[in-house]
Amino acid sequence: MLEDADRRLIRMWQSDPSLSVSELSDQLGQTPTKTARRIDHLTQQGVIEGLGHEVDWAKLGYSAEVSLRVTLDKTQSRAFDDFIAAARKVPEVIEIQTFLGRVDVRLSVIARDMAHYQQLYRTSILTLPHIADIEALMQVAVVKSDVGLPL
Repeated sequence: MLEDADRRLIRMWQSDPSLSVSELSDQLGQTPTKTARRIDHLTQQGVIEGLGHEVDWAKLGYSAEVSLRVTLDKTQSRAFDDFIAAARKVPEVIEIQTFLGRVDVRLSVIARDMAHYQQLYRTSILTLPHIADIEALMQVAVVKSDVGLPL
């Protein structure tokens, strides 16, 4: 169970991940040592898994993102393992999700433009093993992207 102070700390950090331990402790009204201990405890408990940074792919020249819904040939016993191992090796695949149901896997693929995507699709995606069906969804806009929890 999280204590109220833990919830407040996580809420503050979710709203501004750039806050230092000192700034968090000021806002929480406690010492930096106590805040650091609280962060260490939450990390040891697996609540905080690390501090990362988001990359704006568009600013690095990757303006196209395509979501691929893949159905695998499940008559092959290693279809999932082989497909995922091969998909991990494609640098432009930035996310892999597995599902139960008609769609087995979703890949998020980034590309510089549609010509680059088309080249990736032909040389890297269609060569992945055990694909029975694939559907591409072109991302038009991100309406909401929030990993924070309502604590």
